[in-house]
Amino acid sequence: MSTKTSIEWTERTWNPTVGCSKISPGCAHCYAEVMAMRLKAMRVKGYENGFRLTLLPERLDEPIGRKRPTLYFVNSMSDLFHEEIPDGYLLQVLAVIRKAPHHIFQILTKRAERMAEFFRVNKPPCNVWLGVTVENRAHGLPRLDALRGIAASVRFVSAEPLLEELIEIDLTGIHWVIVGGESGPKARPMKREWVLNIRRMCDEKGVPFFFKQWGEWGSDGLRRGKKHNGRVLDGRTWDALPQMPGRQQVFA
Repeated sequence: MSTKTSIEWTERTWNPTVGCSKISPGCAHCYAEVMAMRLKAMRVKGYENGFRLTLLPERLDEPIGRKRPTLYFVNSMSDLFHEEIPDGYLLQVLAVIRKAPHHIFQILTKRAERMAEFFRVNKPPCNVWLGVTVENRAHGLPRLDALRGIAASVRFVSAEPLLEELIEIDLTGIHWVIVGGESGPKARPMKREWVLNIRRMCDEKGVPFFFKQWGEWGSDGLRRGKKHNGRVLDGRTWDALPQMPGRQQVFA
């Protein structure tokens, strides 16, 4: 079933599919892969195939039964626009989203071209936010161009794990930016100046900026672990969200 999550920018996760495959440097140390293999070892239902892509239609209706308005991160354990997920199944997912207009559904992908192609013929529901991962310049920034062409109510960027200086980002048509460093034993460091540069661009364009975490490496370049490093930047946390009419309190 859908579960409460510690991911700072959402409330619950909903995984109508699990499993994925690597397509870019941001995938190298995938947290979902590690978790899926752990859940398989624990014999948790839905993870019998480990991290191999698996459709779970029995989970499709989970959000409909929840009455309290909720922010759902769709497929925290997969990528909804993976090339092996049929368009017909994507349409079933969208049908559920339309049946639950009191919720907001956040969909994040590294497969921006397929997402753009899909939404050229299928209108995004008004309660869905569409985002792309931008971990570096070569793989991440081109995804923004694909995202910009989709008529979504909210288009967002997740620069996590942020692997290098992005220099300049065209934030035209982007409504929200999340930044975070990598976690785990093989985590790559994120430099403070990379984060500050993105925050500057968000300030200049009036785009809400959300700083998720430093990750395994601190702002001073020392390795201490995710919990120790926290998520404070320049003496405060940065938790800006896109405008959500009718929702005064999000993370209660």
